[in-house]
Amino acid sequence: MKNLLIIGAGRSATALITYILDQAQKNNFLVTVADADIESARKKINDHSYGRAIWLDASKPIDRRDVIARHDVVVSLLPPQMHLEVAQDCITLGKHMVTASYVSKQVFRLGDEARQRALVFMNELGLDPGIDHMSAMQRIHKIKKNGGKITAFYSYTGGLVAPESDNNPWHYKFSWNPRNVVLAGQGTAQFLEEGKLKYIPYRRLFRQYRLVEIPQMGQWEVYANRDSMLYREAYGLQNIRTLFRGTIRHSGFCDAWNALVRIGLTDATFPIVDSDQLSYHDLMEAFLGISQHAGSVKDRVAKMLEIEPDNDIMMKLEWLGLFSKRRIKINNATPALILENLLLEKWALQPNDRDMVIMQHVFEYEQQKKKRKMTSTLVMKGDNSNETAMSRLVGLPLGIFVKLLMQGKISTTGVNIPTMPEVYEPVMAELEEYGVKFMEEES
Repeated sequence: MKNLLIIGAGRSATALITYILDQAQKNNFLVTVADADIESARKKINDHSYGRAIWLDASKPIDRRDVIARHDVVVSLLPPQMHLEVAQDCITLGKHMVTASYVSKQVFRLGDEARQRALVFMNELGLDPGIDHMSAMQRIHKIKKNGGKITAFYSYTGGLVAPESDNNPWHYKFSWNPRNVVLAGQGTAQFLEEGKLKYIPYRRLFRQYRLVEIPQMGQWEVYANRDSMLYREAYGLQNIRTLFRGTIRHSGFCDAWNALVRIGLTDATFPIVDSDQLSYHDLMEAFLGISQHAGSVKDRVAKMLEIEPDNDIMMKLEWLGLFSKRRIKINNATPALILENLLLEKWALQPNDRDMVIMQHVFEYEQQKKKRKMTSTLVMKGDNSNETAMSRLVGLPLGIFVKLLMQGKISTTGVNIPTMPEVYEPVMAELEEYGVKFMEEES
C-alpha cells in the first residue's frame, strides 16, 4: 500500500481530497490529511475507509518529520513560506513532494539533491500556476511542431463570481486566499512588449490595466502579474517579442482598487496603534493626513482621489462601509489586515453562491509566411460556496498528478513545474473528463 500525506485541509483542499479518496480503493492508497484543525481534516475525510485525519502543527519540526517519515508522497498545502522546511524534510527522509505554489529560489536550489536521490518535487500544479502552464505548453508545442514561430503570448486568469451570484457593486467575491487578494501586485510588475522590457510599479498597477474580450462573456480588465519574464525560458520562448501574464477582474474593479491603494489601505508594513478603538470613519480621516479641505470625510477622500463624491468609485468605497461609524474591532492591526477582515465579510460567498474561473491564452505566431492568432479560453463555474470552481481547478490537477506519481508513471525527478509532456498530456486529458475544456478560436 502506498501512503499519501496531505498537509493542510483548508479552502483549496476539498477537490484534491475528494478526488484522491475516490482513487484510493482502486489503487490501494492510504490517504492521511494532517491539519492543526483536526475537525476540518475529519470533515474532508468524511469517514472514508482509505482515509484518516490527524492533528499536526506543521511549524513543529519534530512532529512534522515524524509524520512525513511514515509516507511515500507529501502534498503541501501550507502557506508558501513553509514549503522550504517541508522540502528539506522530504530530501532528508527520501520522500516525493508536490505543491500548487510557486517555486521559491530556496526550493529550486534543492533540485540537484532531489535528482541525486531520484525524488520528484513538482510545484506550481494548481490553477494559476498549474493549469495555465500545462494548457499553454500543449499549444506552444503544437504550434512549434507545425512549423510556427510564436511572436507574442498573453495569458490571463481570474477567480471571480459567477454572473448569477454577482450582487455587489464590486462584482467580486472571495473564492481563494483573501490575504493574497489584498496584497496582490505589490512590488513591480515586469513583462515584454515588442522586444522591450516594461515595468509597472505598484502605485500605477491598477491604473494601467488592459481590456480583453472573453467569448460570450464580454469585456474584462486585466492587470499585470508581478514577473511575466520568469516564463520566457520555462516555456521555451527565448526569442519571443511580447510576453504578458495578468489577472482578470470585472470592469470597474481596477479603478476602485486603485483608490484603496492610494488611500493606503493595502499597506501591510505597519500596525495602527489601538485600531480596535477606531471606527472605519476614523481610519479614513486618519489617512487624509494633513487637512487641506473642509467638508465631510467622504468629500475630502473624493478630493484626494480627484474624483466627484458621487463617482462610482466612491459608491464602492461607501458600500464597503469605509465611512461608517462602526468599530474596527481588531487591535494593532495593519491597514491591510483591517481591509482583509472587512472584505471577508462583504465579499463572502453565500452558501448557494457560485464562483467562476476564467483563463485565456492568446498566441500570435507566424506560419508559412502568414500571421496567425489562436485564442484559447476556459470558463468554469462552481456549484456552491463549498464545491467551488477554484477548489476544483486547484485540487484536480494536484490529485491527478499525485495518482500518476504513486502509480510509478512519472520519471522526471528534481524540482520542476509541469511544462513537460509526461505531465501535462495525461493530466490535461483527465481534466477534460471533469469538464475542464478550452474553447479555441483561430484567425
